[in-house]
Amino acid sequence: MAFVEIYTKDYCPYCDKAKLLLDQLGVDYTEHDLNAEPAKMDELMVRRPGARTVPQIFINNLGIGGCDDLYDLHDNGKLKPMLAKLD
Repeated sequence: MAFVEIYTKDYCPYCDKAKLLLDQLGVDYTEHDLNAEPAKMDELMVRRPGARTVPQIFINNLGIGGCDDLYDLHDNGKLKPMLAKLD
């Protein structure tokens, strides 16, 4: 299974929606809560310069974007193959 990371903030409905899809698909992921760990924002800026919204989702260290991007991949049949690949 792929290595999935998601950068989130509290009270973010898009973060909740993205995590819901990952949970429904049975995907294990690492969550980086930017409210609990503000220093992770610096890490995110290095990994995805210009990112100003959450969630920001990475699959095998590839930044795929946010919630809408995740759902687009899923709706177009591209997410499951990405999740099947190991890093």
